Amino acid sequence: MTLIKSISGIRGTIGGKPAENLSPLDIVKYTSAYGTWIIGKSTETKKVVIGRDARISGEMVKNIVAGTLMGMGINVIDLELSTTPTVEIAVMEEKADGGIIITASHNPKQWNALKLLNSKGEFISEADGNEILSIADNDAFNYATVSKLGTYKTDDSYFQKHIDMILALPLVDVKAIKAKNFKIVIDCVNSTGGIVVPMLLKALGVNDVIELFCTPDGNFTHNPEPLPEHLSELMKIVKKNNAHLGIAVDPDVDRLAFVSEDGEPFGEEYTLVAVSDYILKHKHGGNTVSNLSSTRALNDITLKNGGNYYASAVGEVNVVEMMKANKAVIGGEGNGGIIYPELHYGRDALVGIALFLTHLAKFGKTCSLLRTNYPNYFISKNKIELTKEINVDNVLAEIQKKYSKQPINTIDGVKIEFDKEWVHLRKSNTEPIIRIYAESAFVTTANNLAEKIISDIRDIISGKDKQ
Repeated sequence: MTLIKSISGIRGTIGGKPAENLSPLDIVKYTSAYGTWIIGKSTETKKVVIGRDARISGEMVKNIVAGTLMGMGINVIDLELSTTPTVEIAVMEEKADGGIIITASHNPKQWNALKLLNSKGEFISEADGNEILSIADNDAFNYATVSKLGTYKTDDSYFQKHIDMILALPLVDVKAIKAKNFKIVIDCVNSTGGIVVPMLLKALGVNDVIELFCTPDGNFTHNPEPLPEHLSELMKIVKKNNAHLGIAVDPDVDRLAFVSEDGEPFGEEYTLVAVSDYILKHKHGGNTVSNLSSTRALNDITLKNGGNYYASAVGEVNVVEMMKANKAVIGGEGNGGIIYPELHYGRDALVGIALFLTHLAKFGKTCSLLRTNYPNYFISKNKIELTKEINVDNVLAEIQKKYSKQPINTIDGVKIEFDKEWVHLRKSNTEPIIRIYAESAFVTTANNLAEKIISDIRDIISGKDKQ
């Protein structure tokens, strides 16, 4: 059982001892720290938007969060069953002081988490996260007197508001989508996507929808991370029913994956690539951003369209910061996370669906043929577990020294470029682990490159590299 405290929020497994798991006491503690941080910005009455995915513990956690915020004199707007991007939009629309999304994202059902937002509806910065953790560590909370308790209200209108905002985007073409009479299979892993994705598709003019796992009861029927190895049922049903497309989202609907009409995965790395291709065709010369561990295919199509590509440290807050700095027209992460700033600065599977369907409709051919338009790269994802005695920073420094003649990026671990191949090493913040990602145009080359780096690490640890 686990409790992980980080700058972006608090996540853990439900049950067990406080400070070791996400217990009710921990929920109160970290919600109180966040509320104290919110209050510290001014003495005016504060407003916070909350929402949750459909996981089993969600209502329990939500009730504790709402009550704690009210006990601090903060007014609560509860969207109830919602999505991460919908809560982000609601914070902006309500001009709230922040938001808390109760979701463990792609983690299994025994997990839950508090994702913390600022007044812009974006994930809090590293500095703000550290301040909140410090408040929690020092029990420096600020509770209200009985005459100044916060209020509570629910608002179930934001799914429709979110969809209406998507439909109003100039590059979302409902007429083109409707004309194609798409047949689509969706897998919403029995969370809130099962409510809002059918609503969105209907609004986009898609009337032939086959729903898989759309009952929002939190009983995930498979691993909720939308990776090909977890989407076998979706792939089978797409092919069996001669559907044009399969769509999968994670429990809080900020990650998006597609399955082509032949039942083959489109590739989660290529969700962002395809949507960016569509955006760049209409905003020629536009800049893009993804994180260091995402495919270089985005760089390729950005340069082809006359723009500049920028790589950020891993993490949505880092991608957003770099997008703003470079006025990127589209960005995100290679795990199926699309950030479209014309709507908001947050990963949003719903806007991704609308933009992708517009792109596919205007392309006029099959999804599998669309995929062949993009450079074909393969990412090998690996990790090496170290003993606690090993200084991971020293290991990364030795790797950097060993490959010093190659182009190296150190904003997040060590990324080494080898012509059109790369390897990225990142240390875990919670475990003695180095994650190793390698990309090449060939699977075997990507795997071999990762294995070579793993071998180098073992040599460094054993001292052989010094001999």
